[in-house]
Amino acid sequence: MDQKTSPRLTDLKLFINRALDEDAGQLGDVTSLATVAADQKSLAHFLVKEDCLLAGVALVEAIALEVDPNLEPVFWVRDGDLVSKNQKIGTLTGNTRSILLAERLMLNCMQRMSGIATKVNRLKELIKEYPAVILDTRKTTPNFRFAEKWAVQIGGGINHRFGLYDMILIKDNHIKASGSITKALSTTQDYCKEHKLNLPVLVEVKTREELLEALTADWVTRILLDNMSPSTVSEMVKLTQKRKPLEVSGGINERNIQEYAATGVDFISIGDLTHHIESVDISLKIE
Repeated sequence: MDQKTSPRLTDLKLFINRALDEDAGQLGDVTSLATVAADQKSLAHFLVKEDCLLAGVALVEAIALEVDPNLEPVFWVRDGDLVSKNQKIGTLTGNTRSILLAERLMLNCMQRMSGIATKVNRLKELIKEYPAVILDTRKTTPNFRFAEKWAVQIGGGINHRFGLYDMILIKDNHIKASGSITKALSTTQDYCKEHKLNLPVLVEVKTREELLEALTADWVTRILLDNMSPSTVSEMVKLTQKRKPLEVSGGINERNIQEYAATGVDFISIGDLTHHIESVDISLKIE
């Protein structure tokens, strides 16, 4: 997924309908069906209960359209806006049963996406004086990856590979299975030629010797320095002499990201962006 792009409409529809089916099943929202008149209409408002960088507005609008084309979401803020504690950000008007059916899916998505976007934005601010770019990883929630990576973009980060199919990333297990970095790179080059693939190729290294081995393949797109201390990363940056873009990963967080950015690396990938998140508290209340 490229920077500043949203998911395909078909992906959105598939996700929303699967999520609604998971929630409502064959019988539907039986509580609302039992307690709310079929023709009742309501106005509800979205309330953000803590400071955050908002994400998920566009997804909520898509959910409303799928649940009931007559639902009318109106937001006074957009994805990427900073909002304050106890700020009303919009309304949802329409059939009451439809509002109640959509409520939890809308909030689940917006709460988690806002938590991710807020975290990315906070980390980006910490390293704004350095050229390093923040990347996400594949450490995402199954079947919700598109939304989590979308939130990373909204927060100011850039998406790494979306899946196993859009980038070749040779990691330690591939290297062990192949026998060496040189062997893994050789078979990768043969595979790409045979299948006429033109994909980015990244290789993970853990030592100085492995870095030197990876640098012999001038066709490699980027080298990933895995689980190295900031001081070791600095040595690897000097050794590489800008012959290849360098990415660093492993144990990077708010406490040490500035140290890593100061080494001169080009990319910082952080699995924690999407797999260790506190969702933002957002509610939807009928007036």
